[in-house]
Amino acid sequence: MNNINTYIRNKSIIAFLIFGLGITSAIFAWKWLHSQPKIDGAYAPLRKTLELNESIFKRLVSQGHLVKTYPVSAADKKVRYNGADGLQSPLDPNWKLQVVKAVGDTIFITLDDIKKLPKTDIVFDFKCVEGWSQVTHWGGVKMTDFLKHYGLEEQSKMSWVGMNTPDKKYYVGLDMPSALHPQTLLCYEMNGLPLPVNQGYPLRLIIPVKYGIKHLKRIGTIFFSNQRPPDFWAEKGYDYFAGL
Repeated sequence: MNNINTYIRNKSIIAFLIFGLGITSAIFAWKWLHSQPKIDGAYAPLRKTLELNESIFKRLVSQGHLVKTYPVSAADKKVRYNGADGLQSPLDPNWKLQVVKAVGDTIFITLDDIKKLPKTDIVFDFKCVEGWSQVTHWGGVKMTDFLKHYGLEEQSKMSWVGMNTPDKKYYVGLDMPSALHPQTLLCYEMNGLPLPVNQGYPLRLIIPVKYGIKHLKRIGTIFFSNQRPPDFWAEKGYDYFAGL
């Protein structure tokens, strides 16, 4: 019995010591992390990890890397609404998409103009960084068709695409290969009907190779750059690339 009690006591002491060491290490690690400088909204070690992930995922983006699609019957009829950033200001009834070709050279495009282009539908598993996903049905024009129609081939040779909401309160930056992916849409329909206001009416981005934080609702402006554009969630410490 004494041997058993001694064994249990020794195991308990060791367990408490390991637990205490773990707590102490976690506290020191937390303090060390918070003593590091921030880079684009994230502490430097975390940002370096995110950049490593980005370099890996970038290699997976190609014209042949397609997200799995589903039949229309598989799409959820009650699409989840998530996030109102950029949607809280009243929508201008005379909304037009602004495409900045170069400084001082902006074209203005109506929704009716966009709807005249070939329509593409996609049903895919929309994924959120919060951990949920949902099979949803969207319709619009392929980004590649849009760029070609409006003579933006030179702009598409640049490294990045930036998009803002009309009130400039939500914005994303996209690497050009992802923007030119064959499943990327400028979307104006959901479940075969015009976009609801809370889903980005009149026009939103659907980019299945990215998490939902990149699917900008209510696009106001599109521009092109060889420097990485600002990105709403990346500035708050999230992964800029946000790839799947």
